[in-house]
Amino acid sequence: MENLIKVNNIYKTYELDGKKINALNGVSLDIMHGEFTAIEGPSGSGKSTLMNILGCLDTPTSGTYFLDGEDVSGMREKKLTRIRNRTIGFIFQSFNLISGCSALENVELPLIYRKVDKAKRRRMAEEALERVGLSDRMHHLPAQMSGGQQQRVAIARAIAAKPPIILADEPTGNLDPESGRAVMDILRELNKEGKTVILITHDRKIAFSAGRIIRLEAGRIAESEKAEAV
Repeated sequence: MENLIKVNNIYKTYELDGKKINALNGVSLDIMHGEFTAIEGPSGSGKSTLMNILGCLDTPTSGTYFLDGEDVSGMREKKLTRIRNRTIGFIFQSFNLISGCSALENVELPLIYRKVDKAKRRRMAEEALERVGLSDRMHHLPAQMSGGQQQRVAIARAIAAKPPIILADEPTGNLDPESGRAVMDILRELNKEGKTVILITHDRKIAFSAGRIIRLEAGRIAESEKAEAV
């Protein structure tokens, strides 16, 4: 496998009430094509900041980040947006579904931003919902679905355009154990199909679903180890 992500000596500093806060302190890591990596750590460890940088939602204060061979460290927002749309599918803890739109319409939304024509995006959205076992819920609103079903809609939205990277931020955090296991099963299947999956979690048990665990503490990598999926 080749490097898909190469981060070298990343620092991220914020200012709060006139004080500098170092969220990341010299983080370096490589993630290979097709790897399933969990970034784990307690609240305040820097994992959300690292997720934002890996997902091209933010840029580092210093250091370099190469995504598939391209230096994205200092890119302007317009270029980062294009890269996000083309390369990364996001899954968030809070689902981020639009309440007045059906499951199908929610999955179609990012495809509209990509300027996919109507017939094609409808087909892509339907295929993605079928992929996560929601072919019978396509026309339901979020309020008409369970939390686990809503998260599966969010996964369908993330994978509809077939991005090579899936970035999942605490995807089981708002779910009951059974729904959480179903979501992790889907992520493992996507990884088996060749997707690079990056999982952000504070739960070490969830982290062991990945092939590798990177533990952050105080903005630094404290540990990196192989994991056996559970």
